[in-house]
Amino acid sequence: MKQMIENTRARRAILGAAVLALAGGMMACSPASAGAGHGSVGHSSVGHGAAGTVPAVHAVSGLKVVPLTVTTAAGAHVFRVEVAQSEEEQAKGLMFRTAMGADEGMIFPMNPPRGAAFWMKNTVIPLDIVFIGADHRVLNIAANAVPYDLTPLPSAGRAAGVLELNGGRAAEIGLKAGDKVTW
Repeated sequence: MKQMIENTRARRAILGAAVLALAGGMMACSPASAGAGHGSVGHSSVGHGAAGTVPAVHAVSGLKVVPLTVTTAAGAHVFRVEVAQSEEEQAKGLMFRTAMGADEGMIFPMNPPRGAAFWMKNTVIPLDIVFIGADHRVLNIAANAVPYDLTPLPSAGRAAGVLELNGGRAAEIGLKAGDKVTW
């Protein structure tokens, strides 16, 4: 009897965790509210870092979420970006995503810096693909990359990182070659 009660409690705990994960995933996929100025962050807190900080993890991808600052002639703009660190994470990128908040994105760190080319295979939403040099300055932007297009979109030099934002977002904030990007 005691074992049956423990099994029931375990099932309830698993079911509760699944419901919370599903609710978090639905929030992460929600489009930005009209006129809100930014979209859902789509992350949950997991673990504790130094000095009581809580690292964020994206509810859909499970990737670490970090702040990324773009400094343009108009000033600084902060995004919350998923970090695609491993080869597998970088190969998947934002494939199959149907929505992303206005101030969200994904960063692909490249160490060592190298020539890079991205395509839109299995990518549902249009993206701005921002190639960033070793000096953290924008090399070039492949603006409004077309969903599902297999045409390679190359960097104009050796990239230390590639930032993916919603299509048109770079133009909205005035981002251009030479602007500074830090993460």
